[in-house]
Amino acid sequence: MKRKSHAALRKAVQAIWGLLTNAHLSGFVKGTIYQGPLKRFCVPGMNCYSCPGALGACPIGAMQALFNGRRRRFAFSVVGYLAAVGLLAGRFVCGWLCLFGLLQELLYKIPTPKLKVPEKADRVLRLLKYGVLLILVFALPFFWRGEGGAGEPFFCKYLCPVGTLEAGAPLVLLRGELRAAVGLLFRWKLLWLALILFSSVFVYRPFCKYLCPLGAFYSLFQKISLLRLSLDGEKCVSCGKCERTCPMDVRVTADPNSAECIRCGACVRSCPSGALHFTGGRWKLDGGASPSRKKPE
Repeated sequence: MKRKSHAALRKAVQAIWGLLTNAHLSGFVKGTIYQGPLKRFCVPGMNCYSCPGALGACPIGAMQALFNGRRRRFAFSVVGYLAAVGLLAGRFVCGWLCLFGLLQELLYKIPTPKLKVPEKADRVLRLLKYGVLLILVFALPFFWRGEGGAGEPFFCKYLCPVGTLEAGAPLVLLRGELRAAVGLLFRWKLLWLALILFSSVFVYRPFCKYLCPLGAFYSLFQKISLLRLSLDGEKCVSCGKCERTCPMDVRVTADPNSAECIRCGACVRSCPSGALHFTGGRWKLDGGASPSRKKPE
């Protein structure tokens, strides 16, 4: 019961955060994009700038907008902001604040046979998101220049399913002039979005596991972030329940602060001996001293 209430709370937080950051409801009626002062601030999770309801900017989009300008500026402000979020909480944003992550989780709850990606293939596929971050978000927008002297937001333009779901599809439906201009690129993005959503029915959060550059960026700070998962080796009974419960297939007892952990807390709630705790620095989040990090023998 405790585990179910925790999961419900997490999904509620994801949904509320998604609604709050996309609360420009008149945009969905008029087919317009909010351009007010809040657009100067990046939303920590995946959130398309061009969504009719979006009140903030997507950090990946903002980063590429600075990279691909004619002056080729490095996006110190956006990278610094994301680094601060990562240092504070690691991939907590992925587990608690990402609306697209919530959508994938809800699709996974559809009662169908689930697919288990072979471990070796899974390890290789999880590296793809770092390639997406390095090549499509950093390298190509920064170094490649078109005929006009400006670059392109490669990830947003060719690979981001969130932009298609939140911005592309709604705007095309709401504005007739855009429907007339739909071409091959938009059709590709729709097909790509459909593929991601369809695969989410059978694999838990496939975009987050294998392709999300924002998750890849935050994961770089997992082992040094203020919010951490601590294992008390003296309490651990080696039952393996935490690892069987983990939806991201993290080997919790071997690497509690794995780059793949989204800080969802499922392992903490399932531990029968109380060996797992979230801590902030040297302190438990309930105010006690941090437990020993000794691993079980």
